[in-house]
Amino acid sequence: MKITELETIPLRLPFAQPFKISQGGDRETIETLIVRVHTDEGIVGIGETQAWRRQGSAELLWSLVHTIKDQFEPMITGRSPFDVAGIVHALNEALDNTLYAQAAVADALYDIAGKAVGLPVHKLLGGECRDRVRIAGLLAMKPTVAELLESAQAFYDRGFRHFGLKIGVDPRQDLANVVALRNHFGDRIVLRVDANGALSYDAALSLLRKLEPYDIDAAEQPIAIWDLEGLAALCRATSIPIMADESVSTDHSLLEVIRRRAATVVQTKIAKNGGMYRVWRLWALASAAGMRIYPGNHPSTSVATAAVAQLCAAWPGALMEGVFAVGVSGALAADVVTDPIVPVNGEIRVPPGPGLGVELDPEAIDRFRIDR
Repeated sequence: MKITELETIPLRLPFAQPFKISQGGDRETIETLIVRVHTDEGIVGIGETQAWRRQGSAELLWSLVHTIKDQFEPMITGRSPFDVAGIVHALNEALDNTLYAQAAVADALYDIAGKAVGLPVHKLLGGECRDRVRIAGLLAMKPTVAELLESAQAFYDRGFRHFGLKIGVDPRQDLANVVALRNHFGDRIVLRVDANGALSYDAALSLLRKLEPYDIDAAEQPIAIWDLEGLAALCRATSIPIMADESVSTDHSLLEVIRRRAATVVQTKIAKNGGMYRVWRLWALASAAGMRIYPGNHPSTSVATAAVAQLCAAWPGALMEGVFAVGVSGALAADVVTDPIVPVNGEIRVPPGPGLGVELDPEAIDRFRIDR
């Protein structure tokens, strides 16, 4: 079997409600890119990525398209789609700092391999260690505490017991939000906070010390991507575990976090970290260092969600409840697969079908694509 074509499908999908984090204003839509890898035997694999420049990427949606079509396609046409490791290595050697583009291509190769042998991807990665994955509800910033509690209650009523709360704009409001959530739910929920690197060291230290009485499971990327010394100092100064997200792109950056003891938890994302092959390597390294692993992704469709779920199914160790299913846990108003991954009682079932286990819905693709 040989690769014959890389097809790119840029999409713009609506958020169910305006989506706000510390970096930037309310977002009404998200742009995402579906890649279809065609073969000479008619098997087509799919993968998904985004242009999330704030997280260490220099790519835009359209530069992703050009990178994949103009650079990657000539390089891998004629190669076997089963050569995932070799292809990933070749793409990175040719164009460094293109992890977001590499992610969709590499994941589509896994999808092809699974479809070719009639097995879900996790069976190719070592077998099934779990068939369901618990997920966390993502609590975006809201204008009032009442609206935040309403959003959290809606998640809770659907069976969610783990929450990731966005912080980082107004420390006083952040504290009020945490206090309100803890008072409302008590110890019935697990609560994490995420500043997306927006706080200064002093502001982060002050806020985290005030949050210590409220049983915060982890503080995700409280300060800037590059400030590993600051992250390490926070680890020593607060009892709240520090999670590295934006600071970790490759195994080299994770190794530096480990060496500096800059975090005890790591957040991975399929797109940010270059796809399933690279994320698996990060998990192995993090596990060896005794870090907790938080599987995640950017707001995305069920394609990327399925990729993370397949990894989780094959992973033999412990995993935290990630917010990787943002698209189906309430953030996005639409999906582009025929059978969307939908959480039930705060968990999702790992797709059992061949490959990633999801298939594109042609009508939905036509409705949301932005290149025609």
